[in-house]
Amino acid sequence: MDEMRRLVAEINEASYQYYTLSQPTMTDREWDALYEKLKALEAETGVVLPDSPTRRVGAEPLPEFEPHTHLARLWSMDKAQTKEALADWVRRAEKMRAEAVAGGQSLPPLSYMVEHKFDGLTINLTYENGNLITAATRGNGVTGEMILPQVMTIRSIPLTVNYPGRFEVHGECFMKISTLNRLNAAGGEILKNPRNAAAGALRNLNPAVTAARRLDACFYDVGYIEGHSFENQREMLDFLRENRFPVSGCEIAAGDFASIDAAVDRIEEEKAELDYMIDGAVIKITDFATREVLGYTDKFPRWAVAYKFEAEEQLTTVEKVEWQVGRTGKLTPLAFVTPVELAGATVKRATLNNYGDILRKRVKVGAKVWIRRSNEVIPEILGRAEAYDDPAEEEILKPTVCPACGAALEQRGAHIFCPNRDGCRPQMVMRLSHFASRDAMDIDTFSEKTAMQLVDAGLVREADDLYRLNAEALCALPRFGEKKAENLLNAIEKSKACRLNAFLYAIGIPNIGVKTARDLARRFGSVEGLRRATREELISMDDVGEIVADSVAGFFADGANLRLVDALLAAGVTPEAEQVPQSGIFDGMTVVVTGTLSAMGRKEAEEAILQRGGKAAGSVSRKTSLVVAGENAGSKLTRARELGVQVVDEAAFLEMLQK
Repeated sequence: MDEMRRLVAEINEASYQYYTLSQPTMTDREWDALYEKLKALEAETGVVLPDSPTRRVGAEPLPEFEPHTHLARLWSMDKAQTKEALADWVRRAEKMRAEAVAGGQSLPPLSYMVEHKFDGLTINLTYENGNLITAATRGNGVTGEMILPQVMTIRSIPLTVNYPGRFEVHGECFMKISTLNRLNAAGGEILKNPRNAAAGALRNLNPAVTAARRLDACFYDVGYIEGHSFENQREMLDFLRENRFPVSGCEIAAGDFASIDAAVDRIEEEKAELDYMIDGAVIKITDFATREVLGYTDKFPRWAVAYKFEAEEQLTTVEKVEWQVGRTGKLTPLAFVTPVELAGATVKRATLNNYGDILRKRVKVGAKVWIRRSNEVIPEILGRAEAYDDPAEEEILKPTVCPACGAALEQRGAHIFCPNRDGCRPQMVMRLSHFASRDAMDIDTFSEKTAMQLVDAGLVREADDLYRLNAEALCALPRFGEKKAENLLNAIEKSKACRLNAFLYAIGIPNIGVKTARDLARRFGSVEGLRRATREELISMDDVGEIVADSVAGFFADGANLRLVDALLAAGVTPEAEQVPQSGIFDGMTVVVTGTLSAMGRKEAEEAILQRGGKAAGSVSRKTSLVVAGENAGSKLTRARELGVQVVDEAAFLEMLQK
């Protein structure tokens, strides 16, 4: 029994570090070994401890959901659809507080907390004597449905807590975006969006289905508690953390409407970086005594409001589908849809991944489909709207020849490719545009339109042809005067002296982005060094797996690619490896830059960190040494403070760069 308790404690601690803090302390293999050992002991003794991780695998299917009455009512949230409505809510709250103070109440000045509004399914958990005893959906706020077996499969939810008294905590169950993408990539049933996927899994009578969906949860409220009270929202959130509940970390303090407005805008700007869906921000009065005085309407608490962002999903109709050819020859289907307003923009096009994606999502011309727009990218088709079915819909046919050059197409894995590298116009144009782009060779004044002109005139087919251009040939092109030709030729000549990482990115090795190109340049020091690199040497690098290793090896095994690289070097292109300092102010440190810096961009700041011996990271963890916080620093700054990571402002960072 002692060994079982030790194993349960060790496995649960590892799960907490991984699922709640995103800081794994052991490998999957080590975790699995401990888990199997625990299962064997449970089988031998016939005892399963209350917080054993084996309880999370999913019980037998349930015949039906049983009703559950909550200890305290779960209220709906009043909504503000516009900033004007949000300002009105603040004015009402200020007026009600002023009236209460005038009537003899002693209340502090109003302060607010702005948090994420999760786009998931509300859950309400009951704990007693330190154990999870009940879990339920929100239902009508008074009575929900019992879903304890399903909830127990969610590894970020604690089965035991430190607080011994009875209490209810509620939060949101959701599926991470990365989990949705991973499950969809594995084939099988297509999950259209994280919210529906989570709701379907949580309300499935078979807990094994729930377990397979790998759901997550975040908590933000204690609705009922015996033997304890809270003075404010911050204190309540600290209680949740102390009992190992996952909390989003977005807790922006605000003192008036202007700061609420800024916080809401910041959350909307940063939501594209999140791995879960939010559809707004929740604004709450921080002080609990003030909440009690303001009270409730029949439906809502007067001390909280939800500000809804513009919808990012919309229903529309597919009008036609065209196949676009990229620089690698891969064909991607692009759907033209009936224009709709989505997240503040008029949407006319939406992407699909490949032909298999079309089949799985049952997309046809004339079909009603759901589309989602995230950040500023072209929206993606999530799937057809099952409630609509038009007999006039037309199947989308799989292409057999390239729509640009007529070459017979090839199927490679999940994607379709045009093999006509040297004679397919879109491939040549896109390769040239990529080669000249800012993160690559940074050829000023060169655009996709310029690439089209050069290809159509027969002056350029591959990137090395750029270095043989002359003013006479350029001036013969439409809208290409002497000055424009001179500027382009100067920019091309200037690009010959380039950084090795920029060159490696420019030549278009598949699956090699800006960061990986920089890592490869630092590791191998030259084009020849990378060309000779073995698969084992590549895989031994951090953040380089088998796919990237195979891409590098495959690229340099292709005769056409070798010809291009040799021709570029022969033309005078001289990639220089970055001189990495042996030591510097950030030597051995992992540094995260967050927020807006006034003196430089984030990429420039990260480059400065690298030049001084540090590692620039994108997320805050226990391994982070320093966080540089600019204006409007958000959840990363909050996370740094939670973990006790050193934080400096921009002025201190600039001072460090001078040392």
